Amino acid sequence: MAGPAAAKCQDSPGPGADWSGCSKARLMLTGEDMAGINLSKSLLTLSDFAGSKLTGAKLVESEVSRTRFEGADLSQADFTKAIGWRANFGQANLAGANLQSSDMSRSNFAQAKASGTKFSKSELNRSDFSGADLTGADMSKAELARVAFQNAKLARTDFSYANLSRANLKDTGLQGANLTRAYLYLTQLAGADLTGATGLTQGQIDIACGAANTKLPPGLVQPQGWPCTEEAD
Repeated sequence: MAGPAAAKCQDSPGPGADWSGCSKARLMLTGEDMAGINLSKSLLTLSDFAGSKLTGAKLVESEVSRTRFEGADLSQADFTKAIGWRANFGQANLAGANLQSSDMSRSNFAQAKASGTKFSKSELNRSDFSGADLTGADMSKAELARVAFQNAKLARTDFSYANLSRANLKDTGLQGANLTRAYLYLTQLAGADLTGATGLTQGQIDIACGAANTKLPPGLVQPQGWPCTEEAD
């Protein structure tokens, strides 16, 4: 007989459901209402939540590698210490979401080999937040190397102490974003508006990859030569 923990994993998806600690890989749950669902410490690899309502969902320490959240409403969702590679958050609403200490740049060749999937090193590293709304989201201390944020809304996003090396922040507005001690090695900043960002230092800018149309806060200047003009894998 299945115990209570195993039984709850068989519950139907819906608002407030408790799937914490459950193995839910390869789910197809597009366009569903799962507001407030508890998916903490759950295995969600290769699942599809595109267009679903996951407002206030708990995904603490969840595994979301190659999971699709494209266009989903994840406002106020909690991804603290979640792990993912190749996750798709394109056009998702993550306003006020908590991704503190999450790892969205995980490279796991062993897991890819076990699944029979072949990826290059650069492909394994990249999750996609292109066009997502991350207004007021907490991404502090997160691993975001090579992650795509192109055209994302990043006003008041907290990137303090985050690893943004080689991440793509092209054409983003970072008004009020906190970049204190963020690691910006070869971070793509062409077209980015950093005029209202806080915590930036000249040293961070000097190792990033900006362009003539990169806008910097008062007191910071573009280096005589940016370290790169195109992303280096």
